[in-house]
Amino acid sequence: MTTKSRLIVGALCSALLVAGTACSSSGSSKNASATTTSSVPPPKAAAPAVGISTIGVTRATEQRCDPIGASCMLPFPNDHFTTADPSTPTRRRLALATASMPANKDGVHIDVTDQNRADGWSPGSVMMAQFRGLDATKSKLPSLVDTKHSLDGNSSIVVVDATSGERHPFWSELDANADPGQTPLLMIHPASNFADGHRIVVGIRFLVDTSGKPIAPSPAFAAYRDGQRTTDAAFESRRPAMDRNFAALEQVGVHRADLQLAWDFTVASTQSLTGRMIAMRDDAFTRLGQAAPSFTVTTTTENPNELVRRRVEGTFETPLYLTDRGKPGGRLVLDTNGRPQRQSGTFTSPFVCNLPAASATTPARMAIYGHGLLGDLTEANGDLTKKMGANHDIAYCATNWAGMSDADIGNAVAALKDLSVFPSIPDRLQQGILANLFLGRLMKHPKGFAANKAFRFAGKPALDNNELYYDGNSQGAILGGAFTAVAQDFTRATLGEAGMNYALLLDRSVDFDEYLQVMKPAYPKRYDRIIGLAVAQLLWDRGETDGYANHVTSDPLPGTPKHEVLLLGAVGDHQVTEYSLRVEAATMHVPVHLPLAAAGRVVERDPTWLLTPITTYPHPGSAYVLWDTGSPRSPEKNVPARPGHDPHDDTPNIPAVQDLKSQFWHPDGAIRDVCAAKACTAPIPPENA
Repeated sequence: MTTKSRLIVGALCSALLVAGTACSSSGSSKNASATTTSSVPPPKAAAPAVGISTIGVTRATEQRCDPIGASCMLPFPNDHFTTADPSTPTRRRLALATASMPANKDGVHIDVTDQNRADGWSPGSVMMAQFRGLDATKSKLPSLVDTKHSLDGNSSIVVVDATSGERHPFWSELDANADPGQTPLLMIHPASNFADGHRIVVGIRFLVDTSGKPIAPSPAFAAYRDGQRTTDAAFESRRPAMDRNFAALEQVGVHRADLQLAWDFTVASTQSLTGRMIAMRDDAFTRLGQAAPSFTVTTTTENPNELVRRRVEGTFETPLYLTDRGKPGGRLVLDTNGRPQRQSGTFTSPFVCNLPAASATTPARMAIYGHGLLGDLTEANGDLTKKMGANHDIAYCATNWAGMSDADIGNAVAALKDLSVFPSIPDRLQQGILANLFLGRLMKHPKGFAANKAFRFAGKPALDNNELYYDGNSQGAILGGAFTAVAQDFTRATLGEAGMNYALLLDRSVDFDEYLQVMKPAYPKRYDRIIGLAVAQLLWDRGETDGYANHVTSDPLPGTPKHEVLLLGAVGDHQVTEYSLRVEAATMHVPVHLPLAAAGRVVERDPTWLLTPITTYPHPGSAYVLWDTGSPRSPEKNVPARPGHDPHDDTPNIPAVQDLKSQFWHPDGAIRDVCAAKACTAPIPPENA
């Protein structure tokens, strides 16, 4: 073929791409047609077509597995595992094959029916690929230490938001938990979550092995990159989509010929991520109307301790959207449009409220308390809330985080043994979020708690129902960001010991040690556990902050106000990694107190480069403050911080932090610089020493 003929072929290919013809199941989102292809024709466009067996592709698995990757589900996430669906906001829908999913020791593959209702992938997706012999140092992979290098022109990994045309920051690492003798996964973490509904393209180049030799791409990927045609219609149907990926990378200076791997994926739409929860909320509150939720006071205890004037306990009712009367393991009942349907009966939740001594004469501000990992509402009776309530005249009320409370432990264990059970966890989490919303309405409504004698002293109200806030710690913060994003009765929340995205958190948490003892025998291979948890995250997003973070402080969800958040974390946290909190702060555009930490106390050279600094105090609105009680700094690798004191519970017990929260918890509250323009440090609180 002559040079002129090659150019004609290239022009025809470009025209077909713009017209959107010959798109495969791995096609991009509706915005993809705005991307043009490279004017340089692939070097092998004139080569005779070959059979797919010559490039290592098996016809039986080429659709349910990706032939360009090192393993069936790699690279991940991946629009090769989606199908066109004009009815969804992204015009895609997941099409994961059960046969490609990890199987547990009993040979049961993960049932992905619910995942396949989504129209895209997690906004916090960990991007994964695998390269035998990869040397991370010699390949100059952008690491957690130097995340800003992910945007360098010569970066070995490039992530492009093809919808906006901009490069997206990230850090990468080789899996430190790979099975002995196995090739570790290359894991690429977004430094802030991707925008809902956008198409993301990943390009990898310049990778070398330990000897410095370039790593060869898979023959299947090379066939797409180099224009080598095949005789297989299914393989060829994907070529236009791959060419769009090459074009998106070319537009940011990544040359097709340099690529060792490239792929794309579409982030789930806002409707897909949050639609069920919003539908439940709106249906429940529409039915409630102007009334207060139904509740019953069962116990009133005077002076249960020296800091609480009265403890009130009882139950309240929430509309039920789960099977099996809402018990652990129950599932949401969906109509043909995927909207949760109300079931007969109600969902009964317990509550506990602690009224501080000052509330006997001055109505107290109110805070909903979110408990920690697989705990329960009685955590609101602990020292933290007692002191905060007594010192700042705050009444705390709490209920259980249904879905991840102590009552759900048995179901969580069952899910770890068989991830097909997992969808019941986020389903019940959404019912739990609704219960917390109803608790908030009870606290604010003049005919709710305020009208009951248990919440009055000498006939006068103990609660100031004009001021309601949220205070969640650890799991209460991980779930609390989602709760805050859909809350209509408060606009300010404190998320302490915070983070999001369990797919990122679990590897770096000592809390997962115990649960790994259950999961590892069921899924002995590390690869299967990683893919399994990544697939689970697609559903977890519906009940934790990761799926809602783009809508907390800006772009609020329908019928929801904007919220302000106070994000708090600890250097060297053993349970909820501070790295996840930085991603959360960047995603929510939360201003940060500087200096974030003293020199050498965090592994990143510039940990706040994506964040806006707080320049003036008192500071109104959202803020992110990291506290240091002297524990060893968090490791760079994807393993938990273990040595020394665990500072996880220190932050909310620090008096200066409690002052910050009190300053923040006013309708127009502004916080002062309690750290005197220095990194925020404190001794270990006596109760944690």
